[in-house]
Amino acid sequence: MKKIVTLVSIVLISLTAKAQDSSQGLKGAWFATSQFGYQQTKNEGNKNTNLSVIPVVGTFVTPSVAVGAGVGYINIKADTDAGTAAKTDLIVVQPLIRKYWNVAGSLYFFGQAAIPVITGKEKKSELKVNQVGLSVSGGLDYFVTKNFSVEFSYDLANFTSTTLKAKDGEKTTVTNFGLAHVANVDPFYNTALAGSNPNLTSPVSVGFKFIF
Repeated sequence: MKKIVTLVSIVLISLTAKAQDSSQGLKGAWFATSQFGYQQTKNEGNKNTNLSVIPVVGTFVTPSVAVGAGVGYINIKADTDAGTAAKTDLIVVQPLIRKYWNVAGSLYFFGQAAIPVITGKEKKSELKVNQVGLSVSGGLDYFVTKNFSVEFSYDLANFTSTTLKAKDGEKTTVTNFGLAHVANVDPFYNTALAGSNPNLTSPVSVGFKFIF
């Protein structure tokens, strides 16, 4: 009888410890990822390209909520049959927060809110660009192993305030809100920022995440 009681006690203690460990999930774990974004449009001999690379480091503050920040690079380029018409190099700093929900097995859905701050200039015209925004995106995260996952995300909504300062000192500020990343047909942006939307980041990004 004592042996049975002892065995049952050991099993219960083991299951309790396992349940407690499971409830902690990824809390306290750190992660490192790099978000790659690419968008290209072509129209009557004109080609506009938006490339972004944003490394991100963060930590899980609860089993399903993570906070972090990214520091990266954005390149916006306009090419015509005559050559490069505009090239804008930008630096982005982006604090963010994510919430994860398990879909099935190793597949998770996440919602992300970020505050990107972007600065740089267009090389040919020396147009200075500064932008601050708030973006909300959704994505899927598939864990290949417990320490490595592949993620895909897409902009759902964004608010941006963009200030453009010309070489002669003239300044223009544009505020934009959208439920999705849609092309802007304003000729001022088409000339100054290589056909980009006031939201300077790419709407679609893919990343590889390491957890430690």
